[in-house]
Amino acid sequence: MFLPQYPDSPTPPPAHTHAPATPAPVQRALPQVSISTGAIATVLVGGVVLTALLAAVAVTAISVAVAAVVLRSLLREHHRR
Repeated sequence: MFLPQYPDSPTPPPAHTHAPATPAPVQRALPQVSISTGAIATVLVGGVVLTALLAAVAVTAISVAVAAVVLRSLLREHHRR
């Protein structure tokens, strides 16, 4: 029931034998872009600095959250006594 049914004698697709009416447009060469080594080094150093700053912010946020949980626990125990 779910098996595909194939025709007995498949016909090949028609071949294109005509030539295009207009020639293909000529592609122009792209202009040369020169990137200096200083620019590449600047981008790499900037990426490293931004990654380090992001890591520092993440570590600071985690440490502040842990300190808040500890202080909350200490204050809760202080109010119970």
